[in-house]
Amino acid sequence: MGIVAGLDSSPDFTRIVVCDADTGAVLKQGYAPHPVEGGGRASDVDPQAWLLSLGEAAGGGLLEGVQAIGVSSQQNAVVPLDAQGNTVRPAMVGGDKRAQVAAADLVDALGGREAWAQAVGCVPQAAQPVTKLRWLNKTEPDAALRTAVLLQAHDWLVWQLLGRPVRRTTDRGGASSTGYWSAATGAYRADLVELALGHQAMLPEVIGPSDAAGTTPEGLLISAGTGETMAAAFGLGIGLGDAVVSLGASGSVMAVHPEALVDNSGMITSLADATGMHLPVVTTLNAVRTLRGAAEMLGLNDLESLSELAMKSTPGAHGLVLLPYLEGERTPNLPHTAGTLSGLRRESMKPEHLARAAFEGMLCGLADALDVLRGRGVEVRRVFLLGAAAELSAVQAAAPALFGAQVVVPQPADYAAIGAARQAAWALGVSQGTLDPRTPPMWQGPAAQVLEPGEELAVGQAVRQQYVSVREQTYPGAFR
Repeated sequence: MGIVAGLDSSPDFTRIVVCDADTGAVLKQGYAPHPVEGGGRASDVDPQAWLLSLGEAAGGGLLEGVQAIGVSSQQNAVVPLDAQGNTVRPAMVGGDKRAQVAAADLVDALGGREAWAQAVGCVPQAAQPVTKLRWLNKTEPDAALRTAVLLQAHDWLVWQLLGRPVRRTTDRGGASSTGYWSAATGAYRADLVELALGHQAMLPEVIGPSDAAGTTPEGLLISAGTGETMAAAFGLGIGLGDAVVSLGASGSVMAVHPEALVDNSGMITSLADATGMHLPVVTTLNAVRTLRGAAEMLGLNDLESLSELAMKSTPGAHGLVLLPYLEGERTPNLPHTAGTLSGLRRESMKPEHLARAAFEGMLCGLADALDVLRGRGVEVRRVFLLGAAAELSAVQAAAPALFGAQVVVPQPADYAAIGAARQAAWALGVSQGTLDPRTPPMWQGPAAQVLEPGEELAVGQAVRQQYVSVREQTYPGAFR
């Protein structure tokens, strides 16, 4: 079928992979950091920076012979345009703490968390586009008034690559993370845009997973594009029965499911994926930050040393249990709480047991998030573990038994860019009549380590029960 490219415009850089359209084999790669303007707020970015780094990453003839391009980008960026298509102000990106008050305002304005969960499958958070629009309306009313069109980062990049046509498009995955499109109904809630921005605005047309957004004047096909989370899931090739646990400072658990999940508690964010299925996500505020805190407390310089120390302890950490709610917590919803260290006895007061308790506390917190999905009928047979901490021996030793599932640790790769390329191959195949619009191309899965719970399962479940008992004693009914 030829060769295709996927570009991932993350918060800090653009990465491009060029792949064989039939097998997914990566043939070439390009990379460039986004140019950084001195003194600019990290929450505000001129989207031209994304185009500049894209051009640099594609230098040296990287895209020669490419027939189709897919675009993946950071999900929470919103680009406000005026009626002529010019940016009204810099794009609002990232976990924008300025918008925390706006998030609470929006929750109240619609009648509470349950009302939002029913409307669009998620409760407004500071990072979401809908919340940023509310902040814009309240803080920069002139800019809000001039805003006529709303695009996300990948929508804007696709539109630029196509030469800024009249038609502007997005995909289900990107739309589902805005806070004003419902994965359950497949429709925008224009009233929520008005509630946030103060007036209506034009929204991009949501096209299907295998549809093309258009063709450049040079004949290059551009696929629908999607958000980074959806692109990474597509690049990993996850399907029904698979979950992905991402270990960042905070953690997230997502899984593929055939239908949208409406969760009145707001713990589940109901996203759409890049294939026509759904991607329910549960977030914890505390993952690797728990390990970093424990390492500092024990005077260790890095997480590898913490892992080595933890391996000198035994499962259950001699009765030490750490509830890792260091920044408050979203799952369970305990925003104003703190961490708890329980089970201190003379024999348990050793550095290796505290190190082990930090790993077990982090993983049990993520197992709680997995159980939120399982409790709603989501099947979890395999767990893909992502992030640098997934390589630590203490994580790999404990995770399969605590999660109660096979754990897959893929080799590090830019799965978002690979997912964008796979989407490009799908759109190209459909346009040529060689692929079914309902079935994506079958690409080779990632090289990975596979870890089984095996004989450790009973021990892991006992450790988990010890954790749950302490959580229930300390925060009774936290998950009700």
